[in-house]
Amino acid sequence: MLLLPFAGKKPRIHRSAWIAPNATIIGDVKIGPDSSVFYGSVLRGDVGKIRIGARCNIQDNCVFHVEEDTPCVLEDDVTVGHMAMVHAAHVEAGSLVGMSSSLLSRCTIGAGSLIAAGAVVLEGTDIPPRSLAAGVPAKVRRELSAEESEAFIPHAARYVECAQRQSNEALSLDEVLFD
Repeated sequence: MLLLPFAGKKPRIHRSAWIAPNATIIGDVKIGPDSSVFYGSVLRGDVGKIRIGARCNIQDNCVFHVEEDTPCVLEDDVTVGHMAMVHAAHVEAGSLVGMSSSLLSRCTIGAGSLIAAGAVVLEGTDIPPRSLAAGVPAKVRRELSAEESEAFIPHAARYVECAQRQSNEALSLDEVLFD
């Protein structure tokens, strides 16, 4: 992994978090307990801060960035799908951000919400708690049931286990070289 300071700020990562070997984390970034940052992801806290709560998973090739006056925040138990872009957004607890979706500056995703794959949540948009939002631009399509919304918590928990397995099963170069 590439961990870089920026303007006197350095990443802070809880010892139980797992960071993929090719993830890049720059500047004022704090990653909470049992969270994971998967392969190819970039979290760039250069002009502001990024805060990742407990048991969050940031899947492959995600990009996180900030604005000077607007941090990027994931509360606890948030899943961010492959290739998502999160820019100076606030995602409340227990939400799932779908693959290849984009969260633009100053948007807020309410607790227990689902942002569908490929959705674009425009700047300053507030998605209410327990909402399904989809489309370009993203619009709330319906309210999620309590059961639907609560299903995102065990989903995040499965990624805690997945990250632990990634860490435990890593191979050394000696184990894969051949003549």
